[in-house]
Amino acid sequence: MSHFQRTLVTGAAGRLGAQLRLSGTKLGKIVRLSALEPCQNLAPHEEDAPADLADFDAVSRAVEGCDAIVHMGGQAVEAPWKTILDSNISGGYNIYEAARRHGVKRIVYASSVHAIGFYERTQTIDGDVQTRPDSLYGVSKTFVENLARYYFDKFGIETVCLRIGSSFEKPTDRRHLITWLSFDDCRQLVEKCLSAPRVGFMVAYGMSNNSEAFWDNRTAAVLGYKPKDSADAYRDEIFARTEQGDPNDPAVRYQGGSFCADGHFEDKNR
Repeated sequence: MSHFQRTLVTGAAGRLGAQLRLSGTKLGKIVRLSALEPCQNLAPHEEDAPADLADFDAVSRAVEGCDAIVHMGGQAVEAPWKTILDSNISGGYNIYEAARRHGVKRIVYASSVHAIGFYERTQTIDGDVQTRPDSLYGVSKTFVENLARYYFDKFGIETVCLRIGSSFEKPTDRRHLITWLSFDDCRQLVEKCLSAPRVGFMVAYGMSNNSEAFWDNRTAAVLGYKPKDSADAYRDEIFARTEQGDPNDPAVRYQGGSFCADGHFEDKNR
């Protein structure tokens, strides 16, 4: 159970933000929701604080009075540089600077596999490896991870950076058999990040109990995270309707999948 009085959840209208609302007061005694548009059907323990992450004043108002933040908001896939810059990079800075000014104690940050996407799938890595982003989106995730490190070392704001794999209702391709994070396990992982007595600065991976894994996730185990779901339950179904890819295709060779195979976003959209 979270010991925080008021927790802000950004990206509250997104896929994972909406799932986190099901955690109720496990996130905080009061949960403040923030998205670009007002959130609907508020529960008694919920507050609404719409904000554009690129607008520091709006972010500051959303953060004021909170002692923890679950930062799920921002651009969720590759996009033009200006979109990435405003939503993820400036937005990430605005969250941390507002947190510093308002005395927030802990942040849970939704980082991504795409921060380390160019490691080969034959490698097993942990949270201490050098980042290898596979996209502008991935670059933005590494930026905020470094921002989190800076704000912990200099100002003592604790952060767990969760490099989330593939969090959907169920896995849909062969790579997901390795990277899948179920919604239930996602909620448990975030809850553990908020209930742990101390986290310092930590990088952990968002993955369920899949028999195949790219990642050594001992740091998540330190939090008490014990995933209950596994992509293995979908293995036969996925193998029956998909073909083995070319091992030399970057989408197969590297952990970031199709993000590694795609060209530079700006070139494709000129």
